[in-house]
Amino acid sequence: MQRVTVTLDDDLAADLDRFMKARGYHNRSEAIRDLARAGMQQARTESTDGGDCVAALVYVYDHTVRELAKRLADAHHHHHDLSVAALQVRLDHASCMEVALLRGATHEVHRFAEEIISERGVRHGRLVAVPVEVREESHAHGKDHPRRHSHIHVRHA
Repeated sequence: MQRVTVTLDDDLAADLDRFMKARGYHNRSEAIRDLARAGMQQARTESTDGGDCVAALVYVYDHTVRELAKRLADAHHHHHDLSVAALQVRLDHASCMEVALLRGATHEVHRFAEEIISERGVRHGRLVAVPVEVREESHAHGKDHPRRHSHIHVRHA
């Protein structure tokens, strides 16, 4: 194991201490190691390295903004090859939250997410992507005869 010295300003150190207390860490090293791992994993999934991914795009928007709901629906229709499913929840008289499940080439999924999040009237948005590998396989399900179809396998870091 290597020792690394990190300098934090007072506010960030206080935030780290609150994070540690809330999560039950015994020392800063444990917390920083976990945060570093999480940050590196996030950086890998945000990479548009040409691979495929499955993703959840979560966003909150103001449905009273002129034609926003139509523009969002049109965007999903235009990218029907990426959109697997969507769930919409009304939060109040003006706000809706939508969770869109996506699948496809990582760069296309990211581009679509950016298109949605940047729409005027979308207040919050976040994409959580998981890198996957799509493979064609042949095997039987239950009493069926073997047939060829695709499976999605999560890529391990």
